[in-house]
Amino acid sequence: MISRRTARLAALAGLPAALMLGGPAAVASAADDEKAHQIDLTPQNGSGAEGAAFLSVEGTELTVNVDAKGLVPNSPHAQHIHGSTEGMDFHCPSPDADKDGDGIVSTAEGLPSYGDIMISLTTKGDTSMDSGLAVERMPKADADGNLKYERTITVSQKVADHIQDLHLVQHGIDVNGNGKYDAEAGKSELDPKLPQEATAPANCGMVKGAAIGSMPVGGVETGGGQDTTAASPALIAAGGAGLAGAAGVLLVARRHRGAGQ
Repeated sequence: MISRRTARLAALAGLPAALMLGGPAAVASAADDEKAHQIDLTPQNGSGAEGAAFLSVEGTELTVNVDAKGLVPNSPHAQHIHGSTEGMDFHCPSPDADKDGDGIVSTAEGLPSYGDIMISLTTKGDTSMDSGLAVERMPKADADGNLKYERTITVSQKVADHIQDLHLVQHGIDVNGNGKYDAEAGKSELDPKLPQEATAPANCGMVKGAAIGSMPVGGVETGGGQDTTAASPALIAAGGAGLAGAAGVLLVARRHRGAGQ
């Protein structure tokens, strides 16, 4: 007997085909039948990274499928579901969010637009904000810059009820086109030991049908009027705990590949 989870995954896998064969109407029909939602990931920061994600909710179980391309090859990419379950209006940032004029909308500059982390899309273990930058548990793009991800996560009832108010962001860009993270764009505001390239948003996408309104007023998620020009304290804390080993992870991975060659 095919399990309910397997059936949901099969339905999600069929959504791209439905888009090709039947157009948006076919996708909408499939999404309604399977309680699935489509996200089109579009490039941020001139990364060229794009793709699609599909979210399926059953009770408080959320199944996430991501298929992206154009990412930094052989590199881990932090990815999260952002937004609010409290009615705040968050969305993907525009180029205007680049307040320092360096040509990059950094994580700190983007947070006022897309809100704090609701779910960290890790490959295993914790999926809370605390794992927002646990690079060792984030998916890794292959040698061609393609990334595929699938995981079923238990979420709160609020998240399940407000899935259409959320959106997905993948991080990690290559400013100078040399195929790896380096210090070309300076240091990350989340952890000065790491390059900006490793944490800057690469793409973003909202759930289809979600409303796009004005910039949120007040602080990230809380609405309490806190300063939204700085990165979330929780995200910075996560940077200290999770991203501190990212450079080592990348170095070990490169040494391993070198030894294999």
